[in-house]
Amino acid sequence: MTEEWVCIGCGSKIQSDDKLAAGFLPLSALTKKLEETPDAEIICQRCFRLRHYNEIAPSSLTDADFLRLLNSLADKNALIVNVIDIFDFNGSLIPRLARFVGGNDVLLVANKRDVLPHSLKVHKLTAWIAEEAKKEGLLPLDVRVISAKNQDDVRDLMLEIEAYRAGRDVYVVGVTNVGKSTLINAIIREAAGNENVITTSRFPGTTLDKIEIPLGDGTAIIDTPGIIHRGQMAHYLKPDDLKYSSPRKEIKPKTYQLNPEQTLFLGGLARFDYLAGARAGITAFVDNELVIHRTKQDGATEFFAKHVGELLKPSVSETLVRKEFKISETSDIVFSGLGWIRVPQGSKVAAWVPDGVEVIVRRALIG
Repeated sequence: MTEEWVCIGCGSKIQSDDKLAAGFLPLSALTKKLEETPDAEIICQRCFRLRHYNEIAPSSLTDADFLRLLNSLADKNALIVNVIDIFDFNGSLIPRLARFVGGNDVLLVANKRDVLPHSLKVHKLTAWIAEEAKKEGLLPLDVRVISAKNQDDVRDLMLEIEAYRAGRDVYVVGVTNVGKSTLINAIIREAAGNENVITTSRFPGTTLDKIEIPLGDGTAIIDTPGIIHRGQMAHYLKPDDLKYSSPRKEIKPKTYQLNPEQTLFLGGLARFDYLAGARAGITAFVDNELVIHRTKQDGATEFFAKHVGELLKPSVSETLVRKEFKISETSDIVFSGLGWIRVPQGSKVAAWVPDGVEVIVRRALIG
């Protein structure tokens, strides 16, 4: 091919030589498309399958490739819009973000407000995010809580971005699956009426290269590839089970009155042991379709081995590893990318997750 085309879905350069490489499109399909519509927008085979069949094709890009694509940000004069996932706040923070952005301004946008209980007020959520972000060394210009599905939220965010960018380019960054591309599609839809320009899905790493959307004044909004965070549960799930790590509806908290030495299984993906403390209400914040089973801690290991993949599903192939915590204040035990369990002060608990998935303790988000 003498001309170069770029996939409007993932940003990869179109090529017809390597089926496993990013941007692959059979030459016959490309030729036919251009014959029918010479100025057509081109989409690669991978994005086509994602959009129409929800199939994920392997990519040759590595973690290092994704990070390398972001390393140039410090040399830009731009507004950095860092999108995080409220449902997986800690798992969607970019480690050492300042290393990538240099001295550029950062606007922190917390997406997926619609999946949290509606009783949680936005102003309280914003204050909680700002405080937690500060603990991680993030000092953004502002914190915006939105749902990319809510066009009013998108419209207000556009106005704020326009004010903060001051004629500069806008780079949208985040880890995989925080909803960056969904948000940019919503912005494009609001501004120009175009529908679903950028490919979106639950699969980590959908955007494979930088995608530029002109703003009309010589600058652009640039969607960057999501940084792969291997500590998230999504990277250990089968494609059909990714819905459990990325809820699409408001989650309904589930409370269980637990005595010490009782156990909760989060499907076959994780386990929570209430080791010591007073009888208390233990609340789980996970996808509504994830079935939780309560049992005695004594015999729980044997119960798991007998029922995993059947009664306890979905499941993963990795062995679950144990992490123990002493709780000094009402806290969330966060299973990265799966949700969290709120526990009372003065308790001792243990969390079991696939080896590699992060578990952290944080100040309770709700209650």
